[in-house]
Amino acid sequence: MCTVQDAVKKQSKLASLKAFNFLIYGTMVIFTSFFQLYLQDAGMDKLEIGSLMALGPFVSLIANPFWTFWSDRLQNTRRILLFMMTGTLLLIQFVFHAGTYNMIYVAMILFFFFQSPLFAQSNTLILGYIADKPQNFGAYRNWGSIGWAVVAISAGLLIDRIGISRLSFLVTGILLLAIGTVLLLPPLRAASETPPIRLRGFGTIVINRYFVAFTLLGVLVSVPNVMNNTFMSLYITELGGSKTMVGLAMFLSSFLEVAVLVLFHRFLKRSLTTLIGCLALVSVLFCIRWLLMAGATHPLEVAIIQIMHCITFGGYFFVGTQVVSQLVPPVHRASAQSLFTLTWSGISGMIGSLAGGWLFQNFGGQAMYNTGFMLAMFGAIGFIIMWYWLRMQGHHKGDSTEAELEELL
Repeated sequence: MCTVQDAVKKQSKLASLKAFNFLIYGTMVIFTSFFQLYLQDAGMDKLEIGSLMALGPFVSLIANPFWTFWSDRLQNTRRILLFMMTGTLLLIQFVFHAGTYNMIYVAMILFFFFQSPLFAQSNTLILGYIADKPQNFGAYRNWGSIGWAVVAISAGLLIDRIGISRLSFLVTGILLLAIGTVLLLPPLRAASETPPIRLRGFGTIVINRYFVAFTLLGVLVSVPNVMNNTFMSLYITELGGSKTMVGLAMFLSSFLEVAVLVLFHRFLKRSLTTLIGCLALVSVLFCIRWLLMAGATHPLEVAIIQIMHCITFGGYFFVGTQVVSQLVPPVHRASAQSLFTLTWSGISGMIGSLAGGWLFQNFGGQAMYNTGFMLAMFGAIGFIIMWYWLRMQGHHKGDSTEAELEELL
């Protein structure tokens, strides 16, 4: 009898975890896809929208280590996540009901402080609950992709009916459901067993010329991706598209993501030369994607081009994490992965939002995407050179050792 009850409780726990991942990603896709349209409807121009969205990656530089510290200290990821989600829920109300631009900026800073680390903490929560079977993490992450796709297209249809001014009701409703799924989970008093990030490791990484080249080229490739993520919805509406079309574009950008990641995981060779060559190819695909976006004349074209997101973004991020593991010794990988994420989403996020807003406001969406093409082209050329150099010279993980750092110090 106890065995049956335990099995039922376990299935309930797993169902709540899947529902949580579905809903938290669904909440974020609404904010990512339609919030810019709300701001434009409220009277903000592209540069103001870009500067506002740039606050997210900037605040995350402080918020992520802050919440990670408290999660590790309290050994209770579930409680921390509930606190963050409640703060996000309350502060989004201030954002949607702020009466002046200054109030919006202040509310957004506080909002991003609670919201920006949600994905990282949600992954930590899942890993905590499936500690006995960590290989199942991908199955739960897939529910996030499903939630992103399903909610995106559903929200587009609904917002076309109720109007963008009522976006707050939709965000609030889904976020409340997400909080409810976390409350259904049993207590979890454990932190994920992640390797510690050592400050000394940053010094070792900084003198690794291959890693530095990889991260700088990554910024060139990722800045146009941020521009697109921030302003694609505005670009679609300027071409005459509806909110439904925006939702369709977001759906198409993610519905093949799982399949692409599975193919990369199964068939991609883990040699460094192959991985860098793959990054060069992905960067070339980014170039093609931005050229097609610049030449689009119909909103449906933009939505269809978004299918390439599954390969370009998914491929770059997956391969990038593998490259980090190849470039640095195991003891410094946690630090290196943190730097990779920092440059990809943090620094590139700020540059892409600000530069994209300025370009879009002053020269139009076509100029923004043409600039993105040039940046991605420079990134692709850099990766091709790096691939050729590695092919000729080879690479040894001892290229940047702690002994070299000791000499510099």
